[in-house]
Formats: sequence, structure tokens, C-alpha cells
Amino acid sequence: MGERIVSPCVGVCSTTLGDRVCRGCQRTDSEIRDWPAYSGGERRARLADIDRLRAEVAARYLVVEDAALLETQLQRHRIRFREDQPALSRAVELLRVGRGRIRELTRYGLAGLDHQDAVSLHAAIARDLLADADRRLSTSFDSTDLPTP
Repeated sequence: MGERIVSPCVGVCSTTLGDRVCRGCQRTDSEIRDWPAYSGGERRARLADIDRLRAEVAARYLVVEDAALLETQLQRHRIRFREDQPALSRAVELLRVGRGRIRELTRYGLAGLDHQDAVSLHAAIARDLLADADRRLSTSFDSTDLPTP
């Protein structure tokens, strides 16, 4: 049996509402559609791309001061993450799930660069993630979207 690579789906798929890029997992509609057919290597590569995007965007607003504390809090609150997932990508998931309950970012190993609260950080990161993912989509070449001759 092949290696099982979990989908990055977080259960809030906005592609069903007509978005070309999911607001929840940042995959394109074609990546979501084709995920079951991807090889393990293709899935790992896509996950790495998503992690890079999340880390790049989150770094504009946030710094991880204690990755071990962040991981402990993710486990405590039963927020799914992968062992190979970078800390800033994990922080994006934490803010997505817990933004309304987090009062002190330092208790999660995080610090906002502009001293924003968790709700404001999540809103800014989510906005930029969608914009950057949309830009990537408009500049990428997806051969699966081309008509067959």
C-alpha cells in the first residue's frame, strides 16, 4: 500500500462558492479536484508550496518566538499539524482555529510584529493569503485546465 499523505483540507472549502482558490487550504480548484490522483511526491510538493506561501505571508505580521510552545499549544487544543510543517504555517492554523479565544500570543510562542491581537492578525494573514494565492493562480500554467485536442 502507498504512503498516506493527508489532505490539507480544513473543512471550509470556498471553491464550492465559486472561488478558484480555497480560503481554507489555499489550494486551487483543480488541485482540490485532482488531489486523490496525485502521487505521494506530488502531494508532498503541493503541501510544501502551501507551507511556503503561509510562512511567507505570516512572516509579514508574526514571529514564532518559541516553536516548542506553539507545538504544545497545538496539541493541547487538538489542532491538526504535520511534523514537517514549518512553525509559521502551524501558526496560521492556530490563528484560524483559535483567533477568538487567544488573548496573549506569547502564551502560544508567538508575537505580532505590530502588536495586533489574534483576530486582527488572522484577518490580515487571511486577506494576504487569498491575494497571493490568487496571484499565483493567475500566473501559473495549469495544463489540466486546457481543452484536449
